[in-house]
Amino acid sequence: MSDHSRAVRTSSSSLEGKTMERITNFVVMLWMAVACMPTSWAQQAPSVNDLHHQLQGIRTSSQLSAPQSIEQHIVDNQLRLSLQDAIQLMLLNNTNVRINELNFHRTVFALQRSFSPFDTILTSNFSPARSTSPTSSTIAASSTLDQPFTIGASQLFAPGTTLNVNFSTDRNDNNSSVTTLNPALSSQINFSISQPLLRGRGVVVNRGPIWIARRNIQQSQANFEVQIGNSILSLISQYWSLVQAQKNLAVLQDSLRLAEESYKRDKRSLELGAISPLDIYRSEATVAQRRLSVLQAQYAVKPLEDQLRSSIGADLDLRTVAIDISLTEEVESKGELVSMDIPTAMDLALKYRPELTAAKLQIENDDTSLQIANNSLKPSLNISGFYTSTGLSGGIGDALNQTGTFKFPSYGMNLSLQLPIRNRAASADMGSALINKKSDLYSLRQREQQVNQDVRNAVHQLEESKLAITAAATARDLAQKTLTAEQRKYELGAETIFFVLDAQNTLEQAEQSYVQALIGYQIAIAVLDSATGNILEHNKVMIDSSFR
Repeated sequence: MSDHSRAVRTSSSSLEGKTMERITNFVVMLWMAVACMPTSWAQQAPSVNDLHHQLQGIRTSSQLSAPQSIEQHIVDNQLRLSLQDAIQLMLLNNTNVRINELNFHRTVFALQRSFSPFDTILTSNFSPARSTSPTSSTIAASSTLDQPFTIGASQLFAPGTTLNVNFSTDRNDNNSSVTTLNPALSSQINFSISQPLLRGRGVVVNRGPIWIARRNIQQSQANFEVQIGNSILSLISQYWSLVQAQKNLAVLQDSLRLAEESYKRDKRSLELGAISPLDIYRSEATVAQRRLSVLQAQYAVKPLEDQLRSSIGADLDLRTVAIDISLTEEVESKGELVSMDIPTAMDLALKYRPELTAAKLQIENDDTSLQIANNSLKPSLNISGFYTSTGLSGGIGDALNQTGTFKFPSYGMNLSLQLPIRNRAASADMGSALINKKSDLYSLRQREQQVNQDVRNAVHQLEESKLAITAAATARDLAQKTLTAEQRKYELGAETIFFVLDAQNTLEQAEQSYVQALIGYQIAIAVLDSATGNILEHNKVMIDSSFR
């Protein structure tokens, strides 16, 4: 081989190498430019880890975790709980809370789905084919081998702009004797861009669904706060109801003890002949009646324990499913009783009630939907352009060189208009959007009215409970003094046992009323916290807002 031939081949190889390097660098730079676009315009390109995760199989557990932290509260074979302990266990283990939390997290994936139109789409295709066919001419090809390969990327941007980049090569080989290039290798790189000018144009139209999805997460969080607040209020009511039942049982047991002491005194008096046999029946019947009341009170405690046990998930643990529950919260409040007027409570409710936040977010979504629906009423006017470079040669290097140096370009543009005579679907969507906003405005007013009513009822309930405590305390003190006086009279023989037993019944009722008043005050505080939107903060509960 001559030096000239070797030089030409070396020069051609060098040229092919430089051309391949230039095209490769160009494609890589273009892909990096698309991938590095800000997330406000387009999504990031998928990483290798993302692809690996997509190709891997899904593994999920079919078992739920056991209740948490319950064993920490078992003391002396009793489940000892303060109110904060019960709330914490409820948040950890309550089934309804877990379901509501999952519903909240589900909206996060709805946000992820709303970004899907901005996902970069990478496509490639390789479809070699060999064909043979009979010919009617000696110069026609009877056997053909075609090997096309295509790779491309497409990206949508926030203003509605769509960018497409495609690179293709094709190797065609046949047995024709007159084909100039055989095999013939062609390559082509194509850039195209399109932009809506009316319908579909603008950031609001294309990113509006993402804004709506973000607000839906905030709405879901507000609704989750409502659900958690209701669960806490329900648990507080269950806790204090069980406290009341246990206190009532203790009152009845004390009343039974007093009746038994009276019966023992009457029995000794009967043995000494101080009273007739007929007088013993009253005290004996009272003992029997109060034993029945104690028995009924004991069994009244059990379903309340089961209810609280279910709320905190203790019914799912074999160690706590049957043990007694000991509640450590003090019934009587220390310090000055809580007071709040209606205007102050209303200001707090309008500021912190999550229902109102959710309703306002929905109206913002309605405004975005109206903008999208209004854009759909416009005609479809799109402009697009393309630029293509083509290469054709008997060698891949020459073909790529022609493509990379843009020796044979093609370019053009297109302006298309679609003007529907009657756009009924878009008109219907616009009408629905208007109705939805009007409806949601009424819903906001309705919730504000409900909040107003809740606040007034809560303030009145709190004031009533405070007055009830004062009245019940007075009645209990007087009942205790009356019993002491009647007991003294009976011992002096001035009155019969009837008046002592009656005074004991009065004291029993007064003690129960006092306990009920104290419990009513504790529940009234919780109801007020719920009405003003402070029940989570007051009970030291915080909802994770990292998904916003």
